[in-house]
Amino acid sequence: MTEDTMQERLQGFIEFWKTLKGYEKGEAQLFLDHLFRALGHEDGVHSAGASFEDQIKKKKSTKFADLHWPGRVLIEMKKRKSDLAKHYDQAFDYWTHLTPNRPQYVILCNFDEFYVYDFNLQVEEPVDKLKTEDILARFTSLNFLLPGNKTPIFANNLIEVTRIAAQKATDVYKSIVNRGYDQADSQRFILQCVFCMFAEDFELLPTGLFTEIVEDSISQDAGYSLDVLP
Repeated sequence: MTEDTMQERLQGFIEFWKTLKGYEKGEAQLFLDHLFRALGHEDGVHSAGASFEDQIKKKKSTKFADLHWPGRVLIEMKKRKSDLAKHYDQAFDYWTHLTPNRPQYVILCNFDEFYVYDFNLQVEEPVDKLKTEDILARFTSLNFLLPGNKTPIFANNLIEVTRIAAQKATDVYKSIVNRGYDQADSQRFILQCVFCMFAEDFELLPTGLFTEIVEDSISQDAGYSLDVLP
């Protein structure tokens, strides 16, 4: 799916979202099905391999997940204006009981906001918070919901991310120079990379374009890792 098609479908999803009242029981499945279609799953949730109301068996009871995509994501929907932080315990409890093939990501959503968790990365705080109205600019936070399961680009802890990015850019520069490349050319290359990252943030480049190019380059070269770029 092209960038333009993605943008068009997400805009259509936003227009659909505006028509909803935010009722958990009556509209949650419609909301999620439209989201999956907008993200490239032509026939919605089920064509992705996910299911609604999947059983979660506990020791003395059985619960039902609003959406479960084995190995990929657990999504729990709440009514509009719900304080998602108050439902963290439920989401974490459901996640711990989803075995085997426990999903990497968990989403709490109240129609207007997504709390995204990766419990393998950090347990108590979301790795990102995304407003539905901002999904056009921030959909890379949900890359793991795409058919190709791209690496998500989260925006949590921006100060720390900026510090780490600066250090990693320095490491890349040193690595290039140590391999015999001209210092001026190496510096120019690093500055161009930094510019591309800022251009992504300010939407001068298509969302996630440069970051995904770097990720693809790393994954295609198993013999060499550039684990020095953010």
